[in-house]
Amino acid sequence: MDFELSEDQRAIAQMADGLFVDHCHDEYMRQWDTSGESMMAPLWALCIETGLHALAIPEEHGGSGLGMTELMLVLQAQGKALAQVPLWRHQLAAATLARFDAGDSAGWVAKAASGEALLSLSLDGLSSARGIELQAQTNTGGWSISGRVAALSLGDQASAALVLVQAEGQPRLLLLDLAAPEIRRVSAVLTHGEAATDLHIEGLTVNATALLPAEAVAWLEQRCTAALAALQLGVSEEQIRRTVAYVSERRQFERVIGSFQAVQMSMADTHIAVEALRTTLWQLAYRIDAGLTAPSEALATAWLACEAGHRIGHIAQHVHGGIGVDLTYPIHRFLYWSRGLSLALGGSAASLERLGDWLNDNDKLGWKYDLEEHQAL
Repeated sequence: MDFELSEDQRAIAQMADGLFVDHCHDEYMRQWDTSGESMMAPLWALCIETGLHALAIPEEHGGSGLGMTELMLVLQAQGKALAQVPLWRHQLAAATLARFDAGDSAGWVAKAASGEALLSLSLDGLSSARGIELQAQTNTGGWSISGRVAALSLGDQASAALVLVQAEGQPRLLLLDLAAPEIRRVSAVLTHGEAATDLHIEGLTVNATALLPAEAVAWLEQRCTAALAALQLGVSEEQIRRTVAYVSERRQFERVIGSFQAVQMSMADTHIAVEALRTTLWQLAYRIDAGLTAPSEALATAWLACEAGHRIGHIAQHVHGGIGVDLTYPIHRFLYWSRGLSLALGGSAASLERLGDWLNDNDKLGWKYDLEEHQAL
């Protein structure tokens, strides 16, 4: 087995890492915190210029036609830099529209690939305690839409979005033109700086093809899980790197605090957590790119991403001591991002419960269930 990245994949990772790190240095991030901007527009323009915004969009629609592995490498670099650009939502929304062809979606996909239009998406209703708050009722030649979409990322800036609706007793994806006059917006900013908008919809009518097939939900959810976990991997890696540098310099009781056994063991725990996440994420990305089913892998990755974000974030804050809560010092941003990513993944407990339900319903584990019984002996 060859676990090495290809030359092209390494080039993509290096380009993304250089782009984000050069732009999102600590001084820029301090200015960003108080800027009131919805996203890093100059950085997003560079993403469009370099093609990072369209890696996962099919070639026939103007994208690069690459897979989750390449996107994961870019998102990992984005997570390290805490770059506020809508890379994964934009292109996964476009990729979903391209695959499931919702009516006039080809126009939106082409505009997304060129950078002319920004797309967003929200699957929060799958894990929210309120469930899916947007309802679709059939009417003559289409659907009548009413209800609410909570905290749609960049809902004020995006031109269109894929959102969940409850239609005929099951969750479906709706292609929503955000310019529709029946949409009322309530804008906000999440704790980690991401702009979000509540959408209140009443009396909106869409054509029948605006709802994607039911299987599109699971297809998109697995890719969203991989994207969010890749961001968390990048966030956690940089959080650990910065914390190791800090404990290697900070002195207490005439010794660097990194020489104390308790600190060493805590930092060892963070390394174990991040490597566990890396392993499951790579497996999930591989299976998605290979066209294999990955329901349990996605749930396990979501759980490990939530757990790693929580454990690493709190250990990093703890060993930093009082300086960790100083907002002029950068480490707090990583904790904010970890909490935001965990919420987007549905949370640790919810992911573990869903994984438990899956295991209860399936009696074959790991790689074995992909093979015939005689092949797995």
